[in-house]
Amino acid sequence: MELISWIFGLLLSWYVWLPIVLFLGYLTWKNYQRIDAVKAIESTLLILEIPKANDKSEMAAEQLFASLHGILRDKEELKLNGGIQEHLSFEIASVNGQIRFYVWVPKALQSFVEGQIYAQYPTVQIHEADEDYVSHEREHSVIYTSEITLTDSEFLPIKSFQSFEVDPLAGITGTLAKLESESTGSTPSSGEELWVQVLVRPIPDTWHKDSDNWVKSVKSGGSGAMTMLTGGEGFSMKWILSLLEALWKPPEQGAGGAPAPKEISERNKTRISEAEKKATKLGYQVKIRLAYLGEDTTIAKQRMQAIVGTFKQYNSTNLNGFRVSGASFKKEDLGQYRARLFIDKGFVLNIEEVASVFHLPHTNVETPNIVWASSKTAEPPAKLPIITGNAAIDENISAFGLTNFRGINHQFGMLNFDRSRHMYVIGQTGAGKTGTLSLLALSDIFHNHGYAIIDPHGDFAVDNMRFIPASRMKDVVYFNPADTAFPLGFNPLEVTDPSMKSNISSEVIGVMKRMFGESWGPRLEYILRYTILALLDRPETTMLDITRMLTDKKFRKETLSYCTDTVVMQFWTVEFASWNDKFVAEAVAPVLNKVGAFTANPVIRNIIGQPKSTFNIREIMDDGKILIVNLSKGLIGEDNASILGSFLVTKIQLAAMSRSDIPDIKDRRPFYLYVDEFQNFATDSFATILSEARKYALNLTVANQYISQMNETVRDAVFGNVGTMICFRVSADDAPILSKQFEPQFEANDLLQMHNRNFVINMVINGEKTPAFSARTLQLPPPQVDNTAHIIEHSRQLYSLPRAEVEKSISDVIQMPENLQKKPPQSSAQAKQWPVDPQNKPVVPAQPNKPRIIIENPSSSSQAEQGSSVTHSQQPQPPRLPQQQNTVANPPVALNPDGTPVKKKRTRSRKKKNPSAIQSDQTTQNSASSEVGNTELQRQQNTPTDEIPQAPRQHQQDSTVAPTIPHGASPHRREQPHTPAQASPHKPSPDPTKLRVDHTKVVPSTPPVDKKPLQPPQPPVATPQAPTPQQKPQDDGILRLR
Repeated sequence: MELISWIFGLLLSWYVWLPIVLFLGYLTWKNYQRIDAVKAIESTLLILEIPKANDKSEMAAEQLFASLHGILRDKEELKLNGGIQEHLSFEIASVNGQIRFYVWVPKALQSFVEGQIYAQYPTVQIHEADEDYVSHEREHSVIYTSEITLTDSEFLPIKSFQSFEVDPLAGITGTLAKLESESTGSTPSSGEELWVQVLVRPIPDTWHKDSDNWVKSVKSGGSGAMTMLTGGEGFSMKWILSLLEALWKPPEQGAGGAPAPKEISERNKTRISEAEKKATKLGYQVKIRLAYLGEDTTIAKQRMQAIVGTFKQYNSTNLNGFRVSGASFKKEDLGQYRARLFIDKGFVLNIEEVASVFHLPHTNVETPNIVWASSKTAEPPAKLPIITGNAAIDENISAFGLTNFRGINHQFGMLNFDRSRHMYVIGQTGAGKTGTLSLLALSDIFHNHGYAIIDPHGDFAVDNMRFIPASRMKDVVYFNPADTAFPLGFNPLEVTDPSMKSNISSEVIGVMKRMFGESWGPRLEYILRYTILALLDRPETTMLDITRMLTDKKFRKETLSYCTDTVVMQFWTVEFASWNDKFVAEAVAPVLNKVGAFTANPVIRNIIGQPKSTFNIREIMDDGKILIVNLSKGLIGEDNASILGSFLVTKIQLAAMSRSDIPDIKDRRPFYLYVDEFQNFATDSFATILSEARKYALNLTVANQYISQMNETVRDAVFGNVGTMICFRVSADDAPILSKQFEPQFEANDLLQMHNRNFVINMVINGEKTPAFSARTLQLPPPQVDNTAHIIEHSRQLYSLPRAEVEKSISDVIQMPENLQKKPPQSSAQAKQWPVDPQNKPVVPAQPNKPRIIIENPSSSSQAEQGSSVTHSQQPQPPRLPQQQNTVANPPVALNPDGTPVKKKRTRSRKKKNPSAIQSDQTTQNSASSEVGNTELQRQQNTPTDEIPQAPRQHQQDSTVAPTIPHGASPHRREQPHTPAQASPHKPSPDPTKLRVDHTKVVPSTPPVDKKPLQPPQPPVATPQAPTPQQKPQDDGILRLR
């Protein structure tokens, strides 16, 4: 009793408690120091994304943790580091319905950790998180946290992946995946979040000795509980516990003898065996935290119970397992999760056990909502042109990409020399194609290169102008067909080099054939080819002249006067002239239909109707200027954008080929052509551009969305001649075809799952093909100064004309037919006057008993017969406006050669007709010779001698009949019987040199006298009448004046 009293008295003494209090205070101070030191460590959060086809099992994760154990510091390093041993945090989080895998690492260890992860998971994608998912504020009313601890001694193992038939990770991710799909009662589960955090810190092999001590304790019949208290690092109370053990331990049996061995149960044998096996591998101190964020307490408990239940799958009978501890609804407890604090010792797991708890999913895990890696990455070539910041080196590189292999991000581009092999970009809409073109064009702007952009959407063209500095503003030609107030002139038929006529003809026909391929025919192409070839010899011809060539005889005759090609002349003068009217109408109508499809549009007509292009493409190429073509389909229509773009591409090709006049290839200045959605403009000749344009320093960069947009010829040319191919995300139909271009690094499935702006590239470097690799497009920088408005205004001033001026010039060139033109009113006295010839000499009417003059049809090949002649101008005169009908007098009375009136033959009707009725009969019965004479005489009074039109043929159509209207003119029709108020439409002036004398007919000696105005002409009611012996049938197209 005295001993016990002494002990209690000692314990109550102040000098006993003072050292203990001081010691505990020291430990607390050290603990806060460690917390501050851990918080001060600069760290980063990495996102791990693995392809769904990952075949790396848990064994790879075990090797990963074995290699990461290398961050362990020895005692000397700990002293230099303030006693802080870094730890890592491997996390799985379900946020916004997406399950992601993270690793939190100190900044100093980032490179080492990434390297070890890449070593075990070569296809993993690692990138830094833009925002830590635990840092941003969320409006959740319920926060539930807890920790996972062991159920038994840390020296006993849990169930590892070696004992599972199914990946244990599937159970954890399956619980996380149900957050969005489940709900309880009327409370939705949307907005729920569940986080799993596994903190690991490597420990030295001294824990193996503690494990051996535990085994010895069990073998000796103890429970091992005392060994659990003495294990670990840092402060140890082993000496105190040993003293207490000696006090209550009973004396051993047998003095001086060895203790009697105890029999070990089968349960303990198993535990000892598994503990010894666990101690053979490297160990980590581990802490597992769980956090749930939601809106309902009941649901929170259910979710926490579910996730804890998934960890109990690691429990093993008679060995070890997991249990929950420290569950709390306090929001303050979430701070430890966010800070990733690991101050205490946690519990010990070896690398196999840690790998069982956390590893990246593989093919056996089919949990939905896991964010898989979008695409596979591959290593870039060693000689990749990288942007170094050295202006002398970077000047020859057009930058556009950023490598993404294993987190190594280098800006790179293409050498200007390699761009001559052309580039092809393919990918679905919004994947990043246009952004790539914009980056390349941006390099051309600042390297003072010449380039052209043909954009069917308009965004690329407009955005590019925002980056053009003021120093290059004068180099820009902005072609926007939608700017109708100031149209630029672009003539596809403009000939700058006569040797290129056949090429121009073929290219124009190729463009139209691509546009109208479904309704295209060989006869249509045949006629169109000879039409264009004939027009190319005519000065200042345009696309509008195609219609005139086929519908206007006079224009055709003038055009053929310029033609120098005998084959073309043979077609028009022999073959085409031999076709009857019906065949001509059928043959010409399809041509006019195709040409009129775009010439009828005033927006397009004002551009292609200008005979001189207002900009010179060859000059743009040679001087390094900029051509930006905005062919927005929404503004000018898809067909118009397509045909204008095709003509422009054709003109650029012809301009490039004309560079053959520069002998030395090195002197041909490189010019870069960007064509977005190029399938809209790709004719069969595009294959020629890809194969031959490099020789003329024309470098193409083309883009489209899918392969089937190209025809077979163009597709073969693209895959056969393009040096560099860039592939963004594509469709399932295109992936198997394109994957052959990127094998063996990438398969078809890799091309289907790429994120936006990620691509794979098969690149030419220094003229040599390199293996495919993956990359990401650079972010387009904001423009420094936006000069778009100044560029548009400057381009208008230099290359555009006002719309009114353009339309007037086109209207002046294309005259309306005479029967549709208005004449000024003419007095009755003027109508009675005889016309005057070009030399201002009056035309004297023929006298009685003198031969009659007959005007020969200009198309007739007969020569003037003998008889008297009348002098006329040798050149055709411009047409004059016809006289208005309401000023025309009554027709004169027909006279015989002796001056007596001609008696009208009686018709079947016995009733007498008044003069007006007789006049009506004379108008309608055009086939009678007497009516024709009076009609033609009246017409001669109102028409100058150099404009007397040819009389109509009653049984033959004009060979120029066509169903379309050439710019404001009415369609040509079958000619109506001629009256003084209506001239024959579109008839060229007769050639005054072709006269024929008819001795059988004479004209009256005096002009007839007008009596009263004519009524409007009535539709002809022709009554067939047999010719008399003194008359010939009046259907030969010859005008007879008597």
